[in-house]
Amino acid sequence: MKPGRVHSVRLVIAKCSVDYEGRLRAHLPLATRLLMVKADGSVLVHSDGGSYKPLNWMSPPAVMRVVEPDEEQAAEGDIELWHVAHQKSDDRLVVHIKEIIHDSQHNLGIDPGLIKDGVESDLQRLLADQIETVGTGYTLIRREYMTAIGPVDILARDADGATVAIELKRNGDIDGVEQLTRYLELLNRDPLLKPVRGLFAAQKIKPQARTLATDRGIDCLILDYDAMRGLDDVAARLF
Repeated sequence: MKPGRVHSVRLVIAKCSVDYEGRLRAHLPLATRLLMVKADGSVLVHSDGGSYKPLNWMSPPAVMRVVEPDEEQAAEGDIELWHVAHQKSDDRLVVHIKEIIHDSQHNLGIDPGLIKDGVESDLQRLLADQIETVGTGYTLIRREYMTAIGPVDILARDADGATVAIELKRNGDIDGVEQLTRYLELLNRDPLLKPVRGLFAAQKIKPQARTLATDRGIDCLILDYDAMRGLDDVAARLF
């Protein structure tokens, strides 16, 4: 969603099962879940676990239709079906609603957008200007590449032409790696971008975060803030 616009969200707690069809197929069996329907057309399916990461979702541009179940579906307990279709692909999310426990609509007001602290904002600007710091042959696609779940700090292309999503933190921890993982899962659904690999960049990266990143095939980059501002001779160390 773009900053400066009024946004609303619908929150539904329901007993449901979910099927995703398209470039990949996925099935979530019957359980009680939180369903989020956003004004930009995205639909997210959450469980109690997994932190902020949804179990499944449909990113915008998408259109949702509420459909009455047929006789067979009604016999299986469906009271309504959500058909969520992506407008630029054949991807489709079908939510079989068995029982609605809670349903509410909330106006979120005007969203000012993400405001990073001074150091993170400066790191993003400096790395975008000095994208060769990441590696020889890298080129910048854009800063703040917007997705349905938030902006990717930097989207770049490596010397081989592959897309690289870069998440920047002042202090890199596990939450930052999880955030980048979520972006990568979404970006790799885009046929114009995939395959997309990740780069986790920070002034300091905790050992647990480095271990998790390595396990998920994400590179880690230690940034020297002073060097990038021209106060040191060492630009960065890539591990």
